[in-house]
Amino acid sequence: MSNALEFGIDTFGDVTPGPDGTLKSHAQVIRDVVEEGVLADQVGLDFIGIGEHHRADYSISAPDTVLTAIAAKTERIRVGSAVTVLSSDDPIRVFQRFATIDAISNGRAEVILGRGSFIESFPLFGYDLQQYEELFEEKLDLFMKVREQNPVTWSGTTRRSLTDQEVFPHVENGLLPAWIAVGGSPQSVVRAAGYGLPLMLAIIGGDPLAFKQFTDLYRRALGEFGKPLQPVGVHAPGYIAETDEQAMEDSWPLIGKYFSKIALERGGRAMGEGQFRAQVGPEGAYFIGSPETVAKKIVRVVKGLDLDRFDFKYANGPMEHGKLLNSLELYGTKVVPLVREMLHDGA
Repeated sequence: MSNALEFGIDTFGDVTPGPDGTLKSHAQVIRDVVEEGVLADQVGLDFIGIGEHHRADYSISAPDTVLTAIAAKTERIRVGSAVTVLSSDDPIRVFQRFATIDAISNGRAEVILGRGSFIESFPLFGYDLQQYEELFEEKLDLFMKVREQNPVTWSGTTRRSLTDQEVFPHVENGLLPAWIAVGGSPQSVVRAAGYGLPLMLAIIGGDPLAFKQFTDLYRRALGEFGKPLQPVGVHAPGYIAETDEQAMEDSWPLIGKYFSKIALERGGRAMGEGQFRAQVGPEGAYFIGSPETVAKKIVRVVKGLDLDRFDFKYANGPMEHGKLLNSLELYGTKVVPLVREMLHDGA
């Protein structure tokens, strides 16, 4: 863990209710996300990540466009995807879009690349799910060549070859920052190490410290590939209120229902309140509670996994925009200082 532990936030632009209880339009939710990004900058957070989805319950299908709006309204926060589904995108266009955001933001852009936990983009853009692995591997390889900002010569099986092809715009200072997001596949962890890219672990269930096997594997693989040490981050869901009781009262009816819906879609079972409370508990994956409770959980995971960044997924289901703003403000003004204090004091 570096001395400069970073704190970020993530959102997919979950569709939220308005004052009358009816769901807002996608357009209004996108405007709300921009407001949330501005608040994150104001309370001193380091990063905002926006995910890509193509379904009715999430408003954002073009994260780079929303990130551009946030970049233009903020001063210091870094802006990036969480994640860009590279398998169903064009790696050259991905680089161009984020190089453009980097220019607009004066060097604050990042891209987090992943295969995506949802598959709606594959049929939407005409890709074959049978090529799920092949598409990601080849497109990541091409992206990494483009990222070097030299003329690109590349060949593969999923698109036409390139010979001495220039790609513009160039990034002003160094290379475009890029991470690999991993849900728990050892193969993906080793792939990230092979490219020497930072690792972002998505933790959505169980004890986060169970992921130590992956952080250990990653750091060991970096050494075997002869790569320098790279940052490791965690993305995990949560919600913060003034008290543990208020956080539970707000979150269980909405976040519990949200995670149950996803589980049912994937052939699993709905989540009961007991299971939800277990995930909210000290060893669970949901960072839900008062600032003190959430700070203690973050410290446990930061120390246990030796992290360089913690990304708080603050939107999980149809939570009201005002409550999301309050959760964000508590994260930046209360939780982050508490975590830094606890780590400094050796808590």
